[in-house]
Amino acid sequence: MKRFLYLVPFAFLISCAVSKAPKEEFRGVWIATVANIDWPKHPSDDVEKKKKDFIAILDFYEKLNFNAAIVQVRTAGDALYPTRLAPWSKYLSGQQGKAPEGFEKPLQWMIEETHKRGMEFHAWLNPYRATFDLDTLALSKSHDFYQHPDWMIKYGKKYYYHPGLPEVQDKFNQIIEELVINYELDAIHFDDYFYPYKIEGETFGDAETFSKYGLPGQSLEDWRRSNVDSLVKNVHATIKKNKPWVQFGISPFGVWKNKSTDPRGSDTQAGQTTYEDLYADPVLWVQEGWLDYLAPQAYWSMDYPVASHKKIASWWANATPNTNLYMGNGTYKIKNNADKAWEKDNEIPKQLSHARNLENIDGNIFFSAKSLMGQHEKVNTKLAKKFYALPAENPGAINQVTRAVQLPAIISLEKTGQSVKICIDHTDRIPRFLNLYLVKNGKTQLLAKEYLSESDGEGCFAFNLSPKQLRGNLQINISDAYGNKSAMLPLNIK
Repeated sequence: MKRFLYLVPFAFLISCAVSKAPKEEFRGVWIATVANIDWPKHPSDDVEKKKKDFIAILDFYEKLNFNAAIVQVRTAGDALYPTRLAPWSKYLSGQQGKAPEGFEKPLQWMIEETHKRGMEFHAWLNPYRATFDLDTLALSKSHDFYQHPDWMIKYGKKYYYHPGLPEVQDKFNQIIEELVINYELDAIHFDDYFYPYKIEGETFGDAETFSKYGLPGQSLEDWRRSNVDSLVKNVHATIKKNKPWVQFGISPFGVWKNKSTDPRGSDTQAGQTTYEDLYADPVLWVQEGWLDYLAPQAYWSMDYPVASHKKIASWWANATPNTNLYMGNGTYKIKNNADKAWEKDNEIPKQLSHARNLENIDGNIFFSAKSLMGQHEKVNTKLAKKFYALPAENPGAINQVTRAVQLPAIISLEKTGQSVKICIDHTDRIPRFLNLYLVKNGKTQLLAKEYLSESDGEGCFAFNLSPKQLRGNLQINISDAYGNKSAMLPLNIK
């Protein structure tokens, strides 16, 4: 199948600030569907409006040269795609269990639209949140609350899946396997909700299960952590068994431990920590090789006294060198937080500069998609001119599988004005990107890239280039899903 994709023209800018941008850099945005935070704007919107709004998000971030969308496809025991394992999400159709009329395959459509824009699609799931509130009458009868009431624990104003039950882990692995097998995903992504954030005066009711499954001499806290460890380990194994090139990433709460409780912890005073309160140990997961990337949510300002973004980013860079590390940035706080640092337009730019100055940080992810759209123009201008003026390659997997990628064959090459249309044929079964470079003085500069579908062996792509670029030495290659690249192939443009 031939696809005709068109890039928005961009000026080929080279300045001191831009030239420091790394060749590979993850530039992601979280698109939250829970409570209709980002998309859909309202469940009752018709299909065309839903599609238009999603495309508007993609187009905004494509223009900023972002290269990944992390889209929430499971919020609370539901799904934004057809499956027998969960009811349809109410955030998509207005009523849980009701299919969105005229929108039978929303996930497949979202993946295709994301890939059309040269961006990776990471499917974001919340593993343990079963409900968003206590209104159980609004739940579909196919929801696990009704199908498996023994799996549920009420805590605060929500119900949670019991992390200590093997049946819960088995069900979630089925969910992951179905997604990985049936969809052309680039990654599976978890957020920070493992065991719930603690509520003063309430007890999470898992004592009986602990007495049944806990090991001799094992504390309740260590048992809880072992449950989350098992989930992460098993999900990683499930992904790699089916499609080893699909990545697995997690975005934990930003503070692992405070230094006050463990000298290995960060110099912070967080009220709760991911290790001690959420019973999650991402440091261990990295050491064990169960993750392809880690994206700590460091949603504080650079010098916030209790939890400084600067200190937290530096801590993670030192503590987890054996993974791709992307920092989570709280763009939703710009001009919207009691911390006065967020009133300044340079807070996010300062965080991005700090990340680039740390050797082991490979990119950033913004929460959430709507936070920069239609507002904060000064921030957006800084991003566009200083940080993201040029596209960047997506980082390959840290434990890369080395394999040969064959050169693509050029079927046709046509220049019309400032547009170059390239039609290629390739034989790789897990391609990822067609990359277009300007080569000068032995250095390559990525000008543009297009996503190559696993199901297509050929495609046509149109690039709008400046006159200076058209006169330069243009070359292409193919990179696969592991980050391997073919040799470079010069383009003979007349």
